[in-house]
Amino acid sequence: MAAAAAPPPPPSAAPVTLPGSIPSGHTLFTRIRLATNEDVPLIHKLIHQMAVFEHLTHLFSATTDSLSATLFPPNVPPPFASFTVFLLELSPSPFQPAQSNPHFTPLLKSLHLDLPIDDPEKDIFRSSAIDVIFNDVTIGGFVLFFPNYSSFLAKPGFYIEDIFVRECYRRNGLGKMLLSAVAAQAAKMGYGRVEWVVLDWNANAITFYEQMGAQILPEWRICRLTGEVLQAYAHMNL
Repeated sequence: MAAAAAPPPPPSAAPVTLPGSIPSGHTLFTRIRLATNEDVPLIHKLIHQMAVFEHLTHLFSATTDSLSATLFPPNVPPPFASFTVFLLELSPSPFQPAQSNPHFTPLLKSLHLDLPIDDPEKDIFRSSAIDVIFNDVTIGGFVLFFPNYSSFLAKPGFYIEDIFVRECYRRNGLGKMLLSAVAAQAAKMGYGRVEWVVLDWNANAITFYEQMGAQILPEWRICRLTGEVLQAYAHMNL
């Protein structure tokens, strides 16, 4: 007796897509460029936000005028020879090809996010770059650094005074991009090291810096003369 034919397989269920269950994805375009004097109002806002984050607003006395006079004085030295600021710009649209610059070519990168980032302060952090075509470029952070020198290495280096990413943009690799830009410039110029300090309570930052390969030096302490104590030396009979 012949074996009975196997019954046909049951029809497969049609795929079901739930509304909102699959994120559409979002691309965030980034650019790191040299700051100019026109960016000072934005730099001032960033430094103030950093002071708030670090609980140090009682030490914050910078103004836009004082920042402009010291960061971008008349006959300002070329970038990297004195105080230098990199600005991190963010846009939902690709940046145009970088303009020719003998000192630094802006760094372009795109980030792919599941969802767009909600920036409640985007209107007050609009970029002032002259090459921005659409009014959709926002400043997300900055790094301020300047040359120092190691007598042990007999080489110059960079000291990072400030590095800051605005709160809504953190944990997306943007701080790493800023720090990497300074380190890459130091290596390109043949410098020996890049140094900075971190607050001892900022465990997340300490972990982040260690993951980037930085050495934390607990045996060193910061020594500082400032304010009236410093000014007293102007009248001291040496």
